[in-house]
Order: sequence, then structure tokens, then C-alpha cells
Amino acid sequence: MTAGITIGVARETAPGERRVAVTPETCRKLIARGARLRVQRAAGLAAGFDDEAYAQAGAETVETAAAAWDGADLVLCVQPPSAEAIAHLREGATLVGLLALHADPARERAIAQRGITAFPLERLPRTTRAQAMDVLSSQAGMAGYKAALIAAHLAPRFFPMLTTAAGTIRPSKVLVIGAGVAGLQAIATARRLGAQVEGFDVRPETREQIESLGGRFLDLGIHAVGEGGYARPLTEEERIEQQRRLAEHLKGIDVLICTAAVPGRPAPRIVTGAMVAGMKPGSVIVDLAAETGGNCELTRPGETLDFNGVAVAGPLNLASLGAVHASEMYARNVLNFVSLFVRDGAIAFDWDDELLAKTVYPERAGV
Repeated sequence: MTAGITIGVARETAPGERRVAVTPETCRKLIARGARLRVQRAAGLAAGFDDEAYAQAGAETVETAAAAWDGADLVLCVQPPSAEAIAHLREGATLVGLLALHADPARERAIAQRGITAFPLERLPRTTRAQAMDVLSSQAGMAGYKAALIAAHLAPRFFPMLTTAAGTIRPSKVLVIGAGVAGLQAIATARRLGAQVEGFDVRPETREQIESLGGRFLDLGIHAVGEGGYARPLTEEERIEQQRRLAEHLKGIDVLICTAAVPGRPAPRIVTGAMVAGMKPGSVIVDLAAETGGNCELTRPGETLDFNGVAVAGPLNLASLGAVHASEMYARNVLNFVSLFVRDGAIAFDWDDELLAKTVYPERAGV
């Protein structure tokens, strides 16, 4: 099949980012759809994929990001390109990735000015059909896994119960706030490490999922079921009562992992400084929501601080720490999404397709 469209993939430049949007596996599948792949050299190296693997998959490797993007019909990325980088994309090109448009008005303007058809994958509808394309879920799974490992590393105690020559050591008590993909993975990982685990979520339907992983559902009596699988905002009265009950419970917790987040919005503030002050010295908090403000009032993005003997960690971009598997999952998600409009070496958008119509930016009038 003669290659039609050109797909460009550059090396990610965001600090600490090790993932890549295309792996040799997905490269082969895109080429089978009639595409030509241009990949910047060393784009996948930090994720365990060298240039030779891409070349064997049929991609052309080039020296610079500009060369990868030059004339490309479709650009795939993990982190969003800067407004300056977008200015070098071909007018009318298509851009797919985690684009965080709300975080940078200049990036949003650059996309509009260049006539770019952008698909911020964080806007993808959370439907059954979209599961195979859901990058937020796949990357949250890795983040939850790494969060539990970071908590175990920071904790000045064993996670499992141990019988030793010095006597029996009780298991650590771990509480995970939020029972989305990241929270459930954190629960599962902490259980595998032998901890005594509880999960808390204001959505009561998560009880079964938490218990299926060996955790105990912490019911604080506050339920807030919202739309699209997310929790609704609490009323002021509900928030005060939740905080009162949670503060009391945290006094007996060794490790707290916070994962509550809603895409495109600041993270809900759940844990106050007063709650942290009431925790035991030697306790640990790992806040996955650090990038969007944190679930804990004391969280500082990218830092681990000590507050009267309680370690509060705000790790960033945890999925990147598991770059090999995170990239494999991300690249498969992206392949499944672009397969909606890349066929026989051409791009053809079906705006009657809900997944395309509700993800695209700028929004299509009448769609």
C-alpha cells in the first residue's frame, strides 16, 4: 500500500517526561493503515524503545522535532506542545494528545490561528466504546501503582504484618481517598504489599470495587453521586461533616494516599492542615492530585515536606515513572482513537461519531 498521510512524533520535552506517543508496535499498525511515520531520534529511548526498533517497524527516524513535524498531516504527542512549537505545524494539521488547553491560553490561540484540528484526549467521553482509547484511565493505573510504592518507600515502617525474632510487627494501616482507576490500583498495590487497606469515596457504588480488591470501604456517611461517573461537589454542610469525621479517622492511619480528581477542574480540597496536625508522627501522605492543586491543603507540587513528623509528598507525572508500560498503554489508546479517522492512508472525519465530535477542538458548529 502506498503511504498517504504523514504522521510525526517528536521527543517529549516536558521536565521528567519519559513516555512516547507511538511504540514500534503501534507504528507497524499505523503503517498498515497507509500512513508514513516520522519519529525523532531518541523519542522512545527513555521508554525502552530505541531508534533501531522504530526503523525495523518501518518508521523514518529524523534528527529534530521540526523535521518530524515538517509537513505532517497528523502529530501525536503525550504532553502538549508549546504555542511556539504549534506555530511550526502545518496549517490545517491534526494534533492528538493530552493537550491541557485550559492550562495555557496561548496554546489554545495557536491551535485556532493555525487551523489545527486538535483532539485533547482528556475530553474523550467516558463511555463503554471509548474504554480502549481512554488514556486518562490507563495512565491513572500506573500512577496509582507508583503512588503506593512511593508511600511504602517513605513510610518508616513495614507494610505487611511480620513475625520476627523481636516479636510480631503489625501491618500498616493505609487509607486511599478516591476510588477511581488510580485509587483502585493504589488499593490493590498496597494490599499486595501486605498493608491493611481502606478506601474512601463519596460515591457509595464504589464499595463493591474496593472490597473486591481486599480493601475495607470507609463509610463516613456522606454520599455525593454526580454525572459521568464523577462525584458532585459537596454542599458546605456536607463538606464540614465529612472533614470532621475524616479528621477523627486519620488519627489512626499510618499512610494516606489521595487520588480524588476531576479532569479539567482543580482537585477537591479534602485534607486540611488541621487534619494533618492530628495525624501520628511518622505518618505519610502521598497526594496524586498535586498537579491540580492537591487534595491536601499542605501539598506542594513536586516536593516532599515534613509537617511535625508527617511526610507530605506531592509527586508529579507518576505515570512517567513507569514509562515502558505507560507508553505501551498510551500508544495503544492513541492508535485506537486515530483509527476512527485514519483509513487507507487518508484522514476522514465522521462528525456523526460522538467520540470525535465531543473530543475535537475547536468545537464544530452544529455537531
